[in-house]
Amino acid sequence: MGGIIGIYDVENRNISKILYYGLYALQHRGQESAGIAVNNNGFIDYHKDLGLTHEVFPEEVLNRLRGNIGIGHVRLGAGDKISSVNAQPLVVGYKKGAMALAHNGNLINSAELREKLEDGGTIFSTNIDTEVIANLIARYHTDDIEEAILKALKIIKGSYAMILMTVDRLIGVRDPHGIRPLCIGKLGEDYLLSSESCAFDTIGAEFIRDVEPGEMVVIKDKEIKSIKSESIYDRKLCLFEFIYFARPDSKIDGKSVYVSRREAGKILARECPADADIVISAPDSGTVAAIGYAEASGIPYDEGLIKNKYIGRTFIESTQEMREQGVKIKLNVLRENVEGKRLVLVDDSIVRGTTMSRIVRMLKGAGAKEVHVRICSPAVLHTCNLGMDTPKRQNLIASDKTIEEIRDYIGADSLCYISLEGLIKGAGGENVFCTGCFDKKYPEELNIDLEWVKGPSLDSFGKLKRRRFPWVNPIRKQE
Repeated sequence: MGGIIGIYDVENRNISKILYYGLYALQHRGQESAGIAVNNNGFIDYHKDLGLTHEVFPEEVLNRLRGNIGIGHVRLGAGDKISSVNAQPLVVGYKKGAMALAHNGNLINSAELREKLEDGGTIFSTNIDTEVIANLIARYHTDDIEEAILKALKIIKGSYAMILMTVDRLIGVRDPHGIRPLCIGKLGEDYLLSSESCAFDTIGAEFIRDVEPGEMVVIKDKEIKSIKSESIYDRKLCLFEFIYFARPDSKIDGKSVYVSRREAGKILARECPADADIVISAPDSGTVAAIGYAEASGIPYDEGLIKNKYIGRTFIESTQEMREQGVKIKLNVLRENVEGKRLVLVDDSIVRGTTMSRIVRMLKGAGAKEVHVRICSPAVLHTCNLGMDTPKRQNLIASDKTIEEIRDYIGADSLCYISLEGLIKGAGGENVFCTGCFDKKYPEELNIDLEWVKGPSLDSFGKLKRRRFPWVNPIRKQE
């Protein structure tokens, strides 16, 4: 998973700071690494590293990254993919010039394509899907970069929202199912692309529209061009965008994330009632649904857990040790509100169960009389191969345990999940979502039962931070 943003600035301002604030707004989509690439008068310069946005980009770096076209990326890595080498944007030079790519998603045929490219002599320096895409585009690029991208898109399979930058244009692409979100904004005369609309709000830009499934948008000068794929399938946005990934203040494919979560919370209250004194949430991902639950149930909402705002999201931490430590310092119980009370604890999902188990123990340790857990998603039963970064199936607690066994494991007095039908109803009622992690019904042509395919070890690679490409401008002095 990741967050991407791009801008074409006709006024040639210092766009690195615009990208920086946009990435800040998208930080919830990944805390492993951050990167920015800019076009400065036909020269692509970039900086990327492991860390949060504010850690990777001190003031002096932002002041150095100047240009009129730029893209940014925040990334969540999985397992051995956590490395500065895998940080994005990916910047490549080839016979026709140079380009930078930022990708959110996962290709299910990446290993197959990589093997074919390696058989043809291609040397890879990362183990990310983005490099496979870049190599395909470079191979197909003869006269027109847009034609090369379209040819590459016919070969790759999976989920992708992607922003590409050349020395003269900004290009956004969304997969034919629209599994990963991508939208268009405008700041004055400048066009922007972003994973979520909340980034536009942060930088004062206007939301224009979502990129359609299978659509490629090309931004050059003051114009935007739309090219539709020949293969457009049924819309299948990842349902976890509404459950967990997206910020509540974003709109995706015309739907408010906040409204969807609140409505789902109301439905959860009707499907899973509880006799309790107060409703609390696991902040922040369960807060909106908890408000909806309280509204529909008539049980007052109150704060029971206080969140340390400077800690990342525990679901997407890479190791169990990191997740456990994250929970310990992320949340603290507000004893005055929970002691002697019967609680309804609302959260977005249970994946492994370890985080919820610790939260329940914390609440009961603070004197809670009862803890009734209510989950605003169905049980996660299957591994996702389309960019959700779920663990292997054997590590999904619901894959081999009944609801009663899960309840016993987490130590709750009762446990209930919203139905898939109820969740979809909360998100607008129309089933335009990928629900594979719940029912194994992935988009038909992507319905392949695969585990994560690990690439080569990156132990031998050093840190990849800031480089300039002399084939674009060999005379430019490195500053």
